[in-house]
Amino acid sequence: MKVIVTGGAGFIGSNIVAALNARGIEDVLVVDRLDDPLKEKNLAALRIADYLDKTDFRTQFLAGRIDRPDVVFHLGACSSTTETDEAYLEDNNVLYTQQLCQWCLAGGARFIYASSAATYGDGAQGYSDDPARIPSLKPLNLYGASKQAFDRWVLDNGLLDRVVGLKYFNVYGPREHHKGPMRSLVNKAYRQILDTGEMMLFQSYRPEYADGEQERDFIYVRDAVDVTLFFEEHRGIGGIYNCGTGTARTWLDLAHALFGAMQREPRIRFVEMPEDIRPNYQYHTQADTARLRAAGYAAPFTPLEEGVRDYVRSDLETS
Repeated sequence: MKVIVTGGAGFIGSNIVAALNARGIEDVLVVDRLDDPLKEKNLAALRIADYLDKTDFRTQFLAGRIDRPDVVFHLGACSSTTETDEAYLEDNNVLYTQQLCQWCLAGGARFIYASSAATYGDGAQGYSDDPARIPSLKPLNLYGASKQAFDRWVLDNGLLDRVVGLKYFNVYGPREHHKGPMRSLVNKAYRQILDTGEMMLFQSYRPEYADGEQERDFIYVRDAVDVTLFFEEHRGIGGIYNCGTGTARTWLDLAHALFGAMQREPRIRFVEMPEDIRPNYQYHTQADTARLRAAGYAAPFTPLEEGVRDYVRSDLETS
C-alpha cells in the first residue's frame, strides 16, 4: 500500500506512520516542515520511502508530479488556537486541504483528514457529530473556524460519503514534545513536577465548577491512531466523526493520574487564569461517540490513568 501522511513528522501524524510501520507498511511519503529538531527526531525513528516539505508537495501535486497513493492521511495544519492571521489559516488549513482533497478524489485515493473538536466552540450545542449540525456550530477561535470551514465545504459539495474527517478531542501521548504551548498538560506538567514538585491548574470562574473540576475528553494518541486507521481499513464508510472517548474527566483526575504514574504525592496549586482566555475557556468537553460506534468501531478506549502511566514510562521518563 502506498501512503501519504501530511504532518507526518508531527504528533498524530508521526504516530500514524509508526503504526503503519508496525503493520509492515513502509511505502510512506511524509509531508511536513522540519522547523524543529524534535520533529526531526520524530521522523528519524520512522521507516519511510521519502520526505517532502509541505510547500514543495503542494506545488508538485498541483502540477501533477506526484503519483497518487492509495490513501492520504491529511494531518498537516496550523493547530494553534491563538493564531490571529486569518489569511494564513484560510490558505493553509482550508484552501490547501480543498486542493489536496480534490486531487485525491480525482485519482481514487482515500482521503482522511483532521477536523477538530474546536469546531464545537463553547459546547453549548453539545458534541454531536450529526452532519446536519455542521452549519450551526460556532467555533471560538480562528483555528476552529478554519476547520469548520472545510467541514462545511465537504458538506456543501456532497462529499460526506467519499471522505472521512475526524474531530480529535484532547489527544495526549508520545511524540508531542515539539508542540510548545500546544502540548498536552501531561507533557507540560511532567517537567513542572520534576522541577518544582508541584503542578499548577487554573482556578474556575464559574460557580458550578470547583477549581480543577473543569472537564475534558482526554484520548490517548494510540487510540486516536486506531480510530484513524479503522477508516482506512473500512473504505466504504465516509463522513465526519468525533475522535474522543465519550467520557469527560476533570483536570484533577489528570493531575492525580500523573502524580500516581510518577509515584509522588499530589501537590496541586491553583493559579489565576489569564484574563484574555477567560471568555473563550471551555469548562466541559465530551465526544458523542454514538455515530463512531454505529460505524463499527468497537475497540475500548484506554482509561486516563492507564494512558498517562504508559506515556510517562514509555516516553517522558526516557526523553
